[in-house]
Amino acid sequence: MVDVIILALALSMDAFAVAIGLGSKHQLKTSRLALMSALYFGFFQGLMPLLGYMGGRGVLGWVQSYASWIAFLLLLLIGAKMIYEAFAEGIEEDIAIITHRVMLMLAIATSIDALAAGFSLTVLAVNPFVACLIIGLVTFGFSWLGVFVGAKTGTYLESKAELLGGIVLIAIGFKILLL
Repeated sequence: MVDVIILALALSMDAFAVAIGLGSKHQLKTSRLALMSALYFGFFQGLMPLLGYMGGRGVLGWVQSYASWIAFLLLLLIGAKMIYEAFAEGIEEDIAIITHRVMLMLAIATSIDALAAGFSLTVLAVNPFVACLIIGLVTFGFSWLGVFVGAKTGTYLESKAELLGGIVLIAIGFKILLL
């Protein structure tokens, strides 16, 4: 279960970083934006790993002996992408008006990594539904908090959250590979 909590923390860093960016750019109606971010990001971060898990279970019979390597490579790639994005410009700088459509696109974009990470649930001894619920709730909390952090501090923590998340995902990948 500790692995799931660490995975949830790492996966939520993408949404946390975007929420910080949104909060720093849209300081009016922060409470509404925080709830909207938390609901969208939490839902999709919880749903996508479940879809990844189901897809992984479907092919697990064919790749059983390579499952640890596949999970490692996926987490390595996702972690490397998050580290890269920590040093790149965020997309929320260009967003002037927050609509449900914008939040849907942001939620899907930040949860694509979670879809791939869902495959790693096939090699962990956890209930995938509980794991996805934890991932969704942790992301909900971090997204809600991120808007307020961004409104107070600006974008200072935005890239650091993505960097930390990327490093943790790579570490989880190595743990899966080595155990």
